[in-house]
Amino acid sequence: MTETYHAVQYTQYGGPEVLGVVELQAPHPGPREVLVRVLAAGVNPIAWKLRTGALAAMMPVEFPAVPGGDVAGDVEETGDGVCGLTVGDEVFGSIGSGGYAELALAPAGQLARKPEAVSWEVAAALPVAANTAYQALTDIGLKPGETLVVDGAAGGVGTVTVQLARHLGATVIGTSSEHNHEYLRSLTAEPVTYGDGLAERIRVLSHKGVDAALDMAGKGSLPALIDVVGGPERVATIAAFNAAELGVRFVSADTDELPKRLARAAALAASGEAS
Repeated sequence: MTETYHAVQYTQYGGPEVLGVVELQAPHPGPREVLVRVLAAGVNPIAWKLRTGALAAMMPVEFPAVPGGDVAGDVEETGDGVCGLTVGDEVFGSIGSGGYAELALAPAGQLARKPEAVSWEVAAALPVAANTAYQALTDIGLKPGETLVVDGAAGGVGTVTVQLARHLGATVIGTSSEHNHEYLRSLTAEPVTYGDGLAERIRVLSHKGVDAALDMAGKGSLPALIDVVGGPERVATIAAFNAAELGVRFVSADTDELPKRLARAAALAASGEAS
């Protein structure tokens, strides 16, 4: 293994200009860790929120910092106590931070094997989106045959949520801007434009009513979603920080279930049932 590697790093809060490529000493994994040679890294909104300091009050960054929470790559080295993974295995998962680099340390328990049919890029894009989507669907207790509204359905988490819900046998109504409506139809969701009058537009589409709703955008849709569902009990959000005031559950993904969820999502992607 090389003694140094390149990484994207920043030493202060700010815009993209605070990012720079640096050369660092190669790390070695500790107990229950693996070192991954990164072949693709996922880009998630939390990365820029952390970098700009938008979350400093809740999640302060320890500088210097290497961003990037989702990676896909080859296992380069394993630490003590790692079971089920060996050098050379193709893996993907959520590592917390440090993914925008040639090498990254990862908790072994937050990785899954990458199927051969899934590209590195798709694998790196899956972890946060898939884990959050599975958690959201679990929180609202979605069942086959039910109707689900996904607000922000054309975004990263929304796209995965729509496909998982359809795989579960649910009917999905997805909100987006009009130019994304054809995309949502390609995912077999019924599209509707978000914004004022959303509840009325949803009712026109949902002849059998709406059983549950998920807010993936945080753009103020919760009152409309509560209205069409008939109460807040089966409404959840990943982005609206006023959720508790409305009696709505805020989705917090369980990392204990991460490897199983990633394996399921990757299997669907490999089979062509999700993309």
